Amino acid sequence: MARGTSSRRKKQSAADKAAAKQPKDGNPKSMVIRIGAGEVGTSVSQLVMDVRHVMEPDTAVRLKERRANKLRDYVTMCGPLGVTHLLLFSRSESGNTNMRLARTPKGPTLHFRVEKYSLCKDIFKAQKHARSAKDDYQMAPLLVMNNFLTSDADREKMGDAAPPKHLEKLVTDMFQGLFPPIQPHTTPLQSIKRVLLLNREPPSENDNGTCTISLRHYAITTKVTGLPKPIRRLRAAEKLVKSREKKKRALPNLGGLEDVADYMLDPSAAGYTSASDTEVETDAEVEVAAPVTRKVLSRKEREKAAAREDGRKAMSRGKGPQVEKRAVKLIELGPRMKLRLTKIEEDICGGKVLWHEFVRKSKDEVEKMDEVWEQRKKEKEERRRIQRENIEKKRKERAERGEEGEDDQDDEMEDYDEYDMDDDVWHDEGEGEGGGENEDQDEEMEDEE
Repeated sequence: MARGTSSRRKKQSAADKAAAKQPKDGNPKSMVIRIGAGEVGTSVSQLVMDVRHVMEPDTAVRLKERRANKLRDYVTMCGPLGVTHLLLFSRSESGNTNMRLARTPKGPTLHFRVEKYSLCKDIFKAQKHARSAKDDYQMAPLLVMNNFLTSDADREKMGDAAPPKHLEKLVTDMFQGLFPPIQPHTTPLQSIKRVLLLNREPPSENDNGTCTISLRHYAITTKVTGLPKPIRRLRAAEKLVKSREKKKRALPNLGGLEDVADYMLDPSAAGYTSASDTEVETDAEVEVAAPVTRKVLSRKEREKAAAREDGRKAMSRGKGPQVEKRAVKLIELGPRMKLRLTKIEEDICGGKVLWHEFVRKSKDEVEKMDEVWEQRKKEKEERRRIQRENIEKKRKERAERGEEGEDDQDDEMEDYDEYDMDDDVWHDEGEGEGGGENEDQDEEMEDEE
């Protein structure tokens, strides 16, 4: 007998709610979501897929959004799934692409305007030798950040327009929390195959404290240096023969030679024609420990070695780790993005605005805004108290009648503030007379979008 499917949405259970409140150990997880599903267009949809590949392996690569899904649905599932960050892509009516980076479950949220972007397929077409290996995405990329903190000299030039230090630290921590930390002493270098570069452009004189970030995604490739080109070709041919690839062009043709020495010394075979074949730029060279095959001793052999008086000396008398020089080369994978920070909110896509690019408030206005949000918190706590009392009252009534409720947790509803969670406009409710000018600025900003 086939199982019947019900269209009724299942509510969050008590176990899921308890799991959402507990801190998650391990690597951070993320979800890259397009708000509006098919309404954002094919280019933004492909950009979302490219960003998901950047966030691999700790992300939902095959996530499928629906037009009926709201932001509340994703936030509710973050707790049970252990998701720590949300990257939300949307498109305004005027065609501007926006990205929001939110930390669950309490926020904050960073609002970015995607000024420019290039997809992975566009970068592959522009490259002569494009690279796409599935093994590169088995570990999170190495995060490299530059110029995220404003120096004291630049702060003096910018004056009041300079962003606060604690907000710059907040933006830095948000990006650092996207990926697991790397321990230099324990993490093997061979496992790091990708690097994500984030560079904050230096502020200009006419800049209003804007934070503009350039994002680049590269694959890390290395090769042994200091060897003649014929030897490098022979080593590559040895690896090619052992593999299943059919690339006969990479194999050197030794059919017309009597000895391998003729291939090594023949100038036409690129033996020792110039120094450029064996040398690379010193800035691109690094020294790493060469992989050495070691014999694994059995239990009896280890006991015999430890029983001898000079056992430890004999074990440490061997050769030290071999060091080889390797040339490091970065191959761009994509995508490229140029992000401009426009707003920082305290909660997930809502709450008190901590910083805004277009709106500046005086100390009195900030104090009034703090009072408004403090009043909202008190009202929210009062609503939760009433909800808990009603739930306990219903439980007692059911117990007296001897009935068993389907799910007591169904009566409890999540409490959200009454504002549009997908709105990118400054919310300034109840600020009195001083909010007229700011409201006009908000209307102008909506028209620009």
